[in-house]
Amino acid sequence: MKPARTTERILTTHCGSLPRPKDLLDLMKARLNGGPYDAEAYAARIRSAVAESVHMQVECGIDVPTDGEQGKPGFFAYVRERLEGFEPQPDFQVPRFEAETQAFPEYYAIYMGQAMLGGAVAPIAPLVCTGPVRYRGQQAVRRDIDNLRAALDGLPHEDVFMPSVAPSGVGFNQYYSSEEEYFRAVGEGMREEYLAIVDAGFLVQLDDPFLTEIFSRPSLSPSERRKAAEMWVEALNHSIRGIPPQKIRFHTCYGINEGPRVFDAPLKDVAEVMLKIHAGAYSFENANARHEHEYHIWESLKLPEGKVLIPGVITHASNIVEHPELIAERITRFAKLVGRDSVIAGADCGFSSQATYNPEIHPTVIRAKFQAMAEGARLATKQLWN
Repeated sequence: MKPARTTERILTTHCGSLPRPKDLLDLMKARLNGGPYDAEAYAARIRSAVAESVHMQVECGIDVPTDGEQGKPGFFAYVRERLEGFEPQPDFQVPRFEAETQAFPEYYAIYMGQAMLGGAVAPIAPLVCTGPVRYRGQQAVRRDIDNLRAALDGLPHEDVFMPSVAPSGVGFNQYYSSEEEYFRAVGEGMREEYLAIVDAGFLVQLDDPFLTEIFSRPSLSPSERRKAAEMWVEALNHSIRGIPPQKIRFHTCYGINEGPRVFDAPLKDVAEVMLKIHAGAYSFENANARHEHEYHIWESLKLPEGKVLIPGVITHASNIVEHPELIAERITRFAKLVGRDSVIAGADCGFSSQATYNPEIHPTVIRAKFQAMAEGARLATKQLWN
């Protein structure tokens, strides 16, 4: 059994996060800032927002939908809600995109400034581990599961997934004696969430934008980058031990949306390590101008038997809607290299990893991108099954 695949056509999915409705953002912001809000109204609005999101996905032709992460205030704030042992430290220096920001300081001064003022409801502050890591998100993940299950009722879908952060995406260690010990502890904590999602009958998607980031660090030699990445993978595999690979999707990306991105690590540097993760499917960027050519690596790198690729065929970094014929071409490139039954059409990354009033890609454009992807998958199916 393989994850969400068919021998009849190319399926479509995406990476998870989608913009939240404005009235939900208002409630979320009030809650996060300690302001007055109606807890029952907040829970009900999350539930209805999930239903709206899932309906939109299915109407646009998404075969493997998710909840749009409507109940999560953001990639980092979500982790703080689920794990004990962390605290936000706004002044903590995070060495990210070092080469990129040094090469284009004027651009990133504007870009980062806009991101900070872009309407995010939760402050984007680094999380630092200052005590023992324990999972405390049982009620929150149960809410997410129940909302998604209710939203799917009566809707056609091939499968369903729910995103969850990988250990390497959780924060920075100031408590454990080593990075290995830290990631093991985080993995043990997040394991409870992974199991809850799988036990609910969903695929769990492990979100890990930091696997690619480590291969871009100028402060590390190539061998040091590889060693660190393999340590992360080992910790991740330990956290998913015993879970059937066909119930796991792994997603990695580059953490930057629109930007020069000339220092993104090549996928060829990342892919061998990525394939060591005990997942059934691998999702990665391929639809933007820095990475579209990288399908060529699969000419020499063999995809293990029973695995599935979910390359991005639409991008989260541009409001241009991809033409269905281009999408079909992107799909068939991969299908001819790894087999048509081993490809699912996907997106480069999520469209709103932070709950924000001003997502970079407009919601109406996201809908058009999904529709174009569904049409591109239909065109690719005609070519590959004729």
